[in-house]
Amino acid sequence: MKKLTFALVLMTTAAIANVAAQDADNDAIKKRLEPVGQVYLAGAEVAADTGPKGPRTGEQVYQSSCFACHGTGALDAPKKGDAAWKPRIAQGADLLLKHAIEGIRTMPARGTCMDCSDDEISAAIAFMIEGV
Repeated sequence: MKKLTFALVLMTTAAIANVAAQDADNDAIKKRLEPVGQVYLAGAEVAADTGPKGPRTGEQVYQSSCFACHGTGALDAPKKGDAAWKPRIAQGADLLLKHAIEGIRTMPARGTCMDCSDDEISAAIAFMIEGV
């Protein structure tokens, strides 16, 4: 009888431990599936204004989007202030801006700054060719 009681207590303990482990797993799954953002409808009150407060400077755009390639020379991108800009500048500012906006060869459109305005892209170009 003692063996039977011991077996029942052992099975009950194992079952309780299993339920606790499943609850922990469920909590972890819920945490992983939580939304990463919010959707706001027109007219609804926005929790926080996360948009830009005005146009970014050329340096800010360069630091946030352009530096990865133009700061390191990756994919043959001309570095800031480098003489490699001279033949590009000779083609004209309009064509330089067009290539920056549309992309050319290995450079992606807008240099991956999809939320940059054309004026901000132009300011980043002016910042990169400064002193050439």
